[in-house]
Amino acid sequence: YPTWKRTLMRQAREAQMKRFCKAQAIQRRLEEIEVTFRELEQQGIKLEKLLRDEDGTPADQKTQWMNQLLYLVQKKNNLMSEESDLMITVQELKLEEQQWQLDQKLRCYMNREESLKTPEDRAAEQEILVQLLEVVNKRNVLIHIQEEKRLSEL
Repeated sequence: YPTWKRTLMRQAREAQMKRFCKAQAIQRRLEEIEVTFRELEQQGIKLEKLLRDEDGTPADQKTQWMNQLLYLVQKKNNLMSEESDLMITVQELKLEEQQWQLDQKLRCYMNREESLKTPEDRAAEQEILVQLLEVVNKRNVLIHIQEEKRLSEL
């Protein structure tokens, strides 16, 4: 391979490895969020029982429990928002990987001499272009969703 091809291949492998590492980090964080959800749920159940069962409790104690419960709900909502962002990122990584694979296939067809291409090759090249366009459109939709979410949070 010429130097530029080796460089392209190395860069592609590095990009693929970055996507893989990012996906692993996201998976770990999603698992942490799941554990935290369960913990928050247990704490919420305890606080709800305290609020329902303790009729003779002073008002400020009930207020404190209610504030703790509201804090747990807020924390859970923040985690749900983070989980949603991570799921979008996972979809984005999948689409990046799919786009990379389609790019590689397309390069194979485009590197062939035009006079040597069969009608099947041309049809396959067109199909890959269509698939590539679909992937790019899906990525665009995800970016649009993230932007709208960011704006609504502001």
